[in-house]
Amino acid sequence: MQTDGRLETPERKSGETPFPFARMARKRDALDRLDLRFRWGRYGIRVLHCHLAAFAPGHVIAFHKHSEYEFHFIPKGKGTVTYADGASFELQEGVFYLTGPDVGHEQRSDENEPMYELCLHCEIVPLADESGEAWGDELEMREADECVRLLQTMPAEPSLDRYHAMSAFLDAYRAWEEQPVGFYTTVKQAMIQILLRAARVHASPEDTGKIPERDMKDHRFRLAVQYIEDNAARPIALEEVAERVQVSPRQLQRIFQSEGRTTFRDWVEHVRLQRISSDLLQTDRPIEEIALEHGFVNPNYLYPVFKHKFGMTPSAYRRLHGVR
Repeated sequence: MQTDGRLETPERKSGETPFPFARMARKRDALDRLDLRFRWGRYGIRVLHCHLAAFAPGHVIAFHKHSEYEFHFIPKGKGTVTYADGASFELQEGVFYLTGPDVGHEQRSDENEPMYELCLHCEIVPLADESGEAWGDELEMREADECVRLLQTMPAEPSLDRYHAMSAFLDAYRAWEEQPVGFYTTVKQAMIQILLRAARVHASPEDTGKIPERDMKDHRFRLAVQYIEDNAARPIALEEVAERVQVSPRQLQRIFQSEGRTTFRDWVEHVRLQRISSDLLQTDRPIEEIALEHGFVNPNYLYPVFKHKFGMTPSAYRRLHGVR
């Protein structure tokens, strides 16, 4: 036992279940040493402390407060937390509570047994709006907004860790121990999970957002178009593309008619002809060579197709635009 009232490691009695967070006592300040700063939705998150603390029986942390958020999870032991307004609550294994910003509180471990605490102390600050539309993170922004709203209205009374936020502390520590590829991202995701799982305890059914669903016709159309773009230089059939986007050929044809206002065949020809017309103007290569390069197995077939679209032959198209 140390003179400051802290314990080095949880003591395990004979026959007692192993304490899963004991490994975090090997290097208590491991995660504290990481300069964790990241963006989540519209917010900047800076982790100030993330560690396992162990308090000897009867240890008191005098009244104090922080201008940031401080989460306290109790994985083992018991004690009390008392707030500046005099309200006092019992602490026991499996509960958590949030102090801050600016919430004065005193913590006290039980007189007869030690208390262990997983602490996440972090800044959560709104970031200035950036010009332009962020790609693909609208749902993340909404979820971050809702999480912060719930944290701001979270009651002082300790709550049961029903969504296992404590396990995310262990996930973060294991990532630090093992240093896998992408360990920083793993630790960052663990911090977000602690915030989300803590907030979720106090969410009402009305707070649950509906999972946004794609317009599948539009989605499949875009997938098919991209596949055509990627493979237009070789023979490509309706059946092949339909298999790739997991619909029947007939259904894919209907998708092109409704979403693209054309047929599958016309769309493929349009892509090829746009590329051919560009090559005709930018190179002096033979027309037959260009046709083969862009998916026309029979170069002679290019002439009627090209004339139908542009009103002239490929060679006339070259001459009209000054290419001899």
